Amino acid sequence: MLKSMTGFGLARAANTNISVSVEIRSLNSKTLDVNLRLPKNFSDKELEIRNLLNQILERGKLNVSIDIQVIGEVKPRVTVNTPLVRAYCQQLREAAIAAAVPEDDIFRLAMQLPDAYIYDTAPDENAAKDWALIQETFKQAALACDEFRIKEGNELSGKLTEYIHKISTNLNAIATHDPERLQNIRTRIRERIAEVVSDEHFDPNRFEQELIYYIEKLDISEEKVRLKLHLDHFMEVLAKDETPGKKLNFISQEIGREINTIGSKANDAVIQRFVVEMKDELEKIKEQSLNIL
Repeated sequence: MLKSMTGFGLARAANTNISVSVEIRSLNSKTLDVNLRLPKNFSDKELEIRNLLNQILERGKLNVSIDIQVIGEVKPRVTVNTPLVRAYCQQLREAAIAAAVPEDDIFRLAMQLPDAYIYDTAPDENAAKDWALIQETFKQAALACDEFRIKEGNELSGKLTEYIHKISTNLNAIATHDPERLQNIRTRIRERIAEVVSDEHFDPNRFEQELIYYIEKLDISEEKVRLKLHLDHFMEVLAKDETPGKKLNFISQEIGREINTIGSKANDAVIQRFVVEMKDELEKIKEQSLNIL
């Protein structure tokens, strides 16, 4: 199944304490690159979320945003130690009077003294329940993003199939025209032979070697066969592999090599036009392949 690396997923959920909204936007990348910032009280859970995203989305540049709103009764985990702060203020006030200095900011100073705050160290009963909700919301957003990628992948598959078909059509046109090209080459060679043989310095052995070299240099039979095999391989991988992006990119490079070789060896204006058409389609394939998982 072909998947694009471009995707979007949104999920929302709530319990009696909080409401959660998670949004994931995905772009193409060679690796998994996650831009994520969890609320401070859940920062120790970041690795869990990254692993979850890796399992579902595998690869891509992910921009993840999370919004958490408290909807239940808020119970502070920190309270002011009022009796102690009152005593601090009294002592500071007496000290200020004794030293004949202003009594400004006595309360602020008192709140900075030891044990001015009482911290609730008991386990938060809602934390586990809230985290389970957040984790599930992340999962649903990732799955929604994955579904988006599948839909995009189906469209990409159709485009790539069309591009490969156009290259195949041009390859068939080259195969149809090639006999005429070879006949033209033979005619030119015969004319050249007639000129060379009449030369008194004619060397038959040297001429035969150069003739063989010339014919081999212009022969594109092997390139046509290899290009056809690469095109078939591309379609096979496109149909069967679950994450074919990198493999398709490699095959595209091989297709490009054969197209370039045909263009350089053919030495024919008609074939050059077909080669230009194939290169144009190949560039589209390379561009789209970068966005395939």
